[in-house]
Amino acid sequence: MLTAATIAILVVMFLAIIRCIVGPTLYDRILAFNMFGTKTVLLISILGFLMGRPEFLDIALVYALINFISVIGVLRFSDSVEFKHQDQASTKESKQ
Repeated sequence: MLTAATIAILVVMFLAIIRCIVGPTLYDRILAFNMFGTKTVLLISILGFLMGRPEFLDIALVYALINFISVIGVLRFSDSVEFKHQDQASTKESKQ
């Protein structure tokens, strides 16, 4: 049962990477990156349980904090005028 969950999480992580690369807007890419980080925390937790290594939960918690801080940092950085202008131009082109 846990092996099936691990495989399902890996499939979802692969789909998140695709969305992160293909995403039509910057915010879609950031959301996919955040989802990838969340699934990574789940994967680390499940693997720690399967291997009988409870210290993996500490690693998963640290990774969750790093993921949260990095997403906040990218959102702050993307709040600049240059990114907004590029994102609006790409959205207008995709609608046409």
